[in-house]
Amino acid sequence: MKKLLWCLLLAPFFCAAQPYSLKPLNEHTKTSLRGLSVVSDQVTWVSGSNGAVGKTTDGGITWKWVNPQGYEKIDFRDIEAFDDKQAIIVGIASPAYILKTIDGGETWTENYKNVDSAIFLDGLGFWDKKSGIIFGDPINDKMQLLKTVDAGKSWQDISKSLETRLSKGEAGFAASGSTVKTLPGGKTWIATGGAVSNIYFSPDYGKSWQVFKCPILQGEGSSGPFSIDFFNEKTGIAVGGNYLKDKENSNNVLLTNDGGKSWQKPVTPVFGFRSGVTYINAKILLATGTSGTDISTDGGQHWKHISDKSFNAVQKAKKGKAVLLAGNNGIIYQLDTAY
Repeated sequence: MKKLLWCLLLAPFFCAAQPYSLKPLNEHTKTSLRGLSVVSDQVTWVSGSNGAVGKTTDGGITWKWVNPQGYEKIDFRDIEAFDDKQAIIVGIASPAYILKTIDGGETWTENYKNVDSAIFLDGLGFWDKKSGIIFGDPINDKMQLLKTVDAGKSWQDISKSLETRLSKGEAGFAASGSTVKTLPGGKTWIATGGAVSNIYFSPDYGKSWQVFKCPILQGEGSSGPFSIDFFNEKTGIAVGGNYLKDKENSNNVLLTNDGGKSWQKPVTPVFGFRSGVTYINAKILLATGTSGTDISTDGGQHWKHISDKSFNAVQKAKKGKAVLLAGNNGIIYQLDTAY
């Protein structure tokens, strides 16, 4: 009876009977996967180094690799898929590319190329099927911003819309393509790190911007927020740390209830550096990184370590319940539980 009362009154999170585990869907592929787009319980696309792009249309039972020909040396750090036929991938460094397929990866169209030696694209997000945004590291202290209104067929440079100049040593991280978050109606959050960490917020499809301080671990080129997610326009989370010290968990997870204007530490932090985080629902969140994966069942206030396996990215299905993780050596795993 005493144990029951303790569980009910003092520690319901840690006494929860619900088991959480990860099951493999793909392994031993020669690519470091960082781009992840989970469309539904059946359809998922991934992208990564060595020009790799893969997809499943049967819930991860089988995977088809549809690497774009002629781009075998490109690191595709982010991907946005709309269904089993349409997807957009981003090759990050000079020359930077944006490619699109409308036939399931059989053919790809090059819709953007930038040979500037300073170009480095960090991530993309879409507000709807037509309109999306990509951000990149600063050139001459100006964050690089690209926008499409025709589903990725063309991209307009809107960098001038963000008047704030970035500090020396401030940039984005492309560890999982998830330091940018978009919600319907034009709401956009972009997280930067390194010497200084900030949250850049646009309420109107990138036309105007506000800047909020992000008090996460920062100050070194290897530290800052590596992933953000927002459940709605007010409730969000940022995770990160220092990827060179991936088992340290000093100030590497923060929560916001006012759209990123202010941030607070949880009661129990994640268990190390994290490069990916996703809301499964309003209460359950999953965070992952090279030192493992953690889960929260109370909105991010308490975290429990469930795996030591290394991953780069995590995402919940846009339509459905599937939650997938991706990492080095082509590994793709799924959260295996009913929630």
